[in-house]
Amino acid sequence: MGNKIEINGYCEERFEPVKEVFADNFKSDLDVGASLAATIDGKIVMDIWAGYSDEAQTRLWEQNTIVNVYSTTKVMTALCVLMLVDRGRIDLDAPVAKYWPEFAQAGKEKLSVRYLLSHTAGLPGFDQPIQTETLYDWDRCASLLAAQKPWWEPGTKSGYHSITFGYLLGELVRRVTGKSLGTFFREEVAIPLKADFHIGFSEEHDSRVGELIPPILPTPASPVNIDPNSIPVRVFSNPVLTARETLTREWRAAEIPASNGHGNARSIVRVASALACGGELDGVKLLSLKTIEKAIEEQSYSTDLALSLPIRFGLGFGLVSKENPISPNPRAFYWGGWGGSHVTMDLDAKLSWAFAMNKMIMSLTGDPRTLKIREAMLKTY
Repeated sequence: MGNKIEINGYCEERFEPVKEVFADNFKSDLDVGASLAATIDGKIVMDIWAGYSDEAQTRLWEQNTIVNVYSTTKVMTALCVLMLVDRGRIDLDAPVAKYWPEFAQAGKEKLSVRYLLSHTAGLPGFDQPIQTETLYDWDRCASLLAAQKPWWEPGTKSGYHSITFGYLLGELVRRVTGKSLGTFFREEVAIPLKADFHIGFSEEHDSRVGELIPPILPTPASPVNIDPNSIPVRVFSNPVLTARETLTREWRAAEIPASNGHGNARSIVRVASALACGGELDGVKLLSLKTIEKAIEEQSYSTDLALSLPIRFGLGFGLVSKENPISPNPRAFYWGGWGGSHVTMDLDAKLSWAFAMNKMIMSLTGDPRTLKIREAMLKTY
């Protein structure tokens, strides 16, 4: 792409150094198309985008381009459940089976709601072999998980619930409200906040969806013996997901609330801003500060069984830690998606920022773009 890159949008002077880092990512060929946005006290202080929305670089990334952000979707899904907690319709310490009776199988009668949110439920993957197409069958996925035995004692350890997180929490929302997770999010969050984020959508939006560019897989320095029965393999290879699947109408129409949310930095940060501001934004109250503070209480802090990395988990979010110094403030939380998307929320600074892109990067040491953006953002504090 070279040096011919035009950065579009708005950026306050204080955040110009962050904008420069964003531009440098294009100059270094780390990005093809991307967006970056930040808010303070609910107000946009940066909303920029650049590049191309397709791999062939024939279509510009526009202001309204949206893209699949994979696990950044989990922030939206967790928010929906926390809203129901805030309304008294879900009790974090009640058994999941109270709301979803079929879940009381295989020793899960007492497994509590908070374990689903904190990735400690022991259900990070499917026991039965499934295909990508199975993910489009909501009832099938929910019934498989309801019948499944936990892989470890729930509540004792975290193991990232990569794809199952969405079905577990989405079914909980469906049982309590009668609405699918995507519908609840659209009606209760996206429309009130005017946030252009979608968990399942019709073909009317297809023309503005950015094309994900698959990552180049890192090559280990030495031969690696992979145990097919290990938790990471069981989680991430059943099914094996590819970025090309996101080009299909089936993927886009489905509700996969752990992985197939579509938005851009502006829409992600719009929702994140409500959380960073204590649950209310522009007169729209999603939940109370008290519930957010519950959500950022530490639930586990250890080497995650699926990701093999030390992670400090709250309820639905990763929390600030020495391994992930996302903020100098203690009440900061975050999550990101496969390939590089990211969102950080900081209650103490009332700050949020988000990054969404189409060129995916796989790195064993963290995404180089978001790490550089985070470093630049920290200098604005």
